[in-house]
Amino acid sequence: MMLLTLGTIILVQAATFATVSHYRKQFTEEVSVELTATTIRTLRAALAEIPGEERADFVRDASQNQWRLWSRSLPADASLERRRRQQHSEQARRDPPPNDVRRDLRSFVEALNTRLDDDTRVALSRGPAPRLYISLIEDTDAAARGVREWLVIPLDRIARPVATPMIIVWITGMIALLLLSAAFAWHITRPLTRLAKAADQLAAGNPERVEPSGPSETRSLGERFNAMLDTLAESAAVQRTLLAGLPHDLKGPLSRMWLRIEMTDDPALREGMRQDVQDMQRMIDQFISYVRGSDQESYRYAPLPLQAWLQERVGAWQHAGSDVRLSTVPEGEITLQADELALGRLIDNLITNAHTHGEPPVEIAVTREDEHVVLRVRDHGPGISEERRSEALRPFSRLDEARTRTGSVGLGLALADAIARAHGGTLALGTAAGGGLEVEIRLPVQWPSSGGSGGTDKPNMRQ
Repeated sequence: MMLLTLGTIILVQAATFATVSHYRKQFTEEVSVELTATTIRTLRAALAEIPGEERADFVRDASQNQWRLWSRSLPADASLERRRRQQHSEQARRDPPPNDVRRDLRSFVEALNTRLDDDTRVALSRGPAPRLYISLIEDTDAAARGVREWLVIPLDRIARPVATPMIIVWITGMIALLLLSAAFAWHITRPLTRLAKAADQLAAGNPERVEPSGPSETRSLGERFNAMLDTLAESAAVQRTLLAGLPHDLKGPLSRMWLRIEMTDDPALREGMRQDVQDMQRMIDQFISYVRGSDQESYRYAPLPLQAWLQERVGAWQHAGSDVRLSTVPEGEITLQADELALGRLIDNLITNAHTHGEPPVEIAVTREDEHVVLRVRDHGPGISEERRSEALRPFSRLDEARTRTGSVGLGLALADAIARAHGGTLALGTAAGGGLEVEIRLPVQWPSSGGSGGTDKPNMRQ
């Protein structure tokens, strides 16, 4: 918008200058030349009435010692055409300096010479000092001697058409207009910038409302964005209600199925039905975990000593017979402001996912990078191709070729990503050195001195 405004200003200024120059040239040719020609004729007629020996004093006294009379002898064989060619050649060799006023008076002098029809000539000097020469009427004695009188007028006091103060005023006006256009553009684009940031927050899973401001179009856009957030929030609430209600309603039928399975006498039928019911139970547990993990309002944040908590978590898996290893732990205490249950659900989900879809051992590494802690969970399975990693993080997405097993509904990685974002962090999928899937969780660190007393507030993240 600023470039558009600047271009418009430049075009308008160029058109203004062209128009002013055209009318100024027309005025010079039609008015100034006519008035000057009349003045010269009057001056010549007045000087013709004064004796030749008194003309120089008359010109000096009348002009307050500004003008003077100059008599010049011409060669006897010097014709007018020859003098013109000579003057043109000398003029080409002696061009005035770039800032000389004579450059701007050339067209004026040419038009004046064209208008005068009584053998009067007007010329500009070719020396260092700018002067204007006007020829006077030759008397009989002077003509016999080949002498012609010229009225010499200095041009030092004539300013150029565009003076420095005018340029300064023009530049100041341009700057003022640009500042106004910048303020106008900022007034329009600020709501759009806020809306773009709100859209990024929505894409990251942290929707924020915007304050409608600016012109009517941007205010309407902000209001519609807020209405869209309300609709999405309502849809998410309905989805959570459905996901939470369906598993709860299925618990009763599943319990009755377990009872009927135990009463069945056929061992093959009993084992098959037991396997089917276990798969259904795992699906229900995934639904329940996803609903709880994606509901950020249910989180209870409190200071969590990461190293001790993680060693206890890995130890529980090891006692259960799983090949889970804590390979790297940084020195010094690291405290996170986190929901312990949700973070435990994230780690357990990733370990379960690694055992189900990958190959043991499952290795967990912890590193410290500035004000963030990075957890890396890797397995030794086939991994996920780069072009399908974003798909793997979407809810209910199942990569059938490599990572689907009976009883999976595609909520494990989506739940882990939701929990990481709820803690102000990020989750990314990659390929570990030597093969296998590597999940990287980056979380903000709370320094031990900052304290914290838990509660329902979100963590104090310094990013």
